[in-house]
Amino acid sequence: MRVAIDARKLHDFGIGTYIRNLLRHLARIDRENEYVLLCHEPDMGVAGTLGENFRSVLEPADNYSLSEQIHVPWVLLREKPDVYHAPHYVLPVAVRCRSVVTIHDCIHLMFPQYLPNRAAYAYARGAMWSAARHSDRILTVSEASKRDILHFFNVAPEKISVVYNAIDERFWVEPAAEDIERVRERFQLDQRFVLYAGTIKPHKNLVRLIEAFAELRRGGFEELKLLIIGDEISKLPALRRAVHSHKLHKHVRFLGFLPDETLAALYRLASVFVFPSLYEGFGLPPLEAMASGTPVVTSNVSSLPEVAGDAAVLVDPYDVRAIVEGMRRVLSDPMLANEMRRRGLVRARDFSWERSVARTHEIYRLVAGWN
Repeated sequence: MRVAIDARKLHDFGIGTYIRNLLRHLARIDRENEYVLLCHEPDMGVAGTLGENFRSVLEPADNYSLSEQIHVPWVLLREKPDVYHAPHYVLPVAVRCRSVVTIHDCIHLMFPQYLPNRAAYAYARGAMWSAARHSDRILTVSEASKRDILHFFNVAPEKISVVYNAIDERFWVEPAAEDIERVRERFQLDQRFVLYAGTIKPHKNLVRLIEAFAELRRGGFEELKLLIIGDEISKLPALRRAVHSHKLHKHVRFLGFLPDETLAALYRLASVFVFPSLYEGFGLPPLEAMASGTPVVTSNVSSLPEVAGDAAVLVDPYDVRAIVEGMRRVLSDPMLANEMRRRGLVRARDFSWERSVARTHEIYRLVAGWN
């Protein structure tokens, strides 16, 4: 069996994590079938790190471009795979081989107001509709996302397979005590702090998080700090305005992207991890925090209750007071915090890249007709 996989988003924040773990675990479980990776020029060497049955081919087209609609089908026509996996929602119309597409979520359709213009919405809806219609199998990462796909697109439920994400293995490794202490000293973390990690986008609901943090401090937690880890703060000026309006300049810190090793230490130093997102296809950061032994407060909407189970305090993300109360409960009740830590470690073990990629491999065989 020959499988082609689009690896152009290898270094992206969320989808990149998905692709990297997919390739890493395929290399572990399958040394017989051939894998052709469509890569940008800087990543042409990635196949050599995976095994002799992996091969990179150049795909110079940018993601979401007109050229990918032409060049990707041409590469596949030349390579003749039994199945092609598009790990994002773009499946060029001219692809003629059997195909699998991963639709992680329907965020662009659920919150079109966050897209830059109507053209972006039209593109997203059209690309997802085409992928859902023309692929032989749709993978998605939660039952919540499956329901959303069925809501927006007229496809048979049995065409959609739920294959959960999991956390990167590095978050299971306890950093050395001296490394944690080095991170504490570097960021001068001599007081308790609330942690958020993820992208800086409107649906992540960080303005309400800052408002809730301001109210929490006024309610007896004056020593508390808030650390926000993600992309550049300039992408969402409303966050700066929220900090200014609540006079939180000395108490809210935006750290940008950090290496996983640093993030792993910060998870373990945090008093509580808060993730009040309005919508997630899966939501990896709460699971990473759980695996790090950090109590989690997260939203009671979309896939987050499905992922968190009973191992997090769930709150209404549209209600600032609910977010305040969730944080207050964990910060003021050591027994609850310890119970959340215990449950979180157990819950995080329920998700495994090894099992998820084995299921994806099985779907490749089914779609290719090799079973």
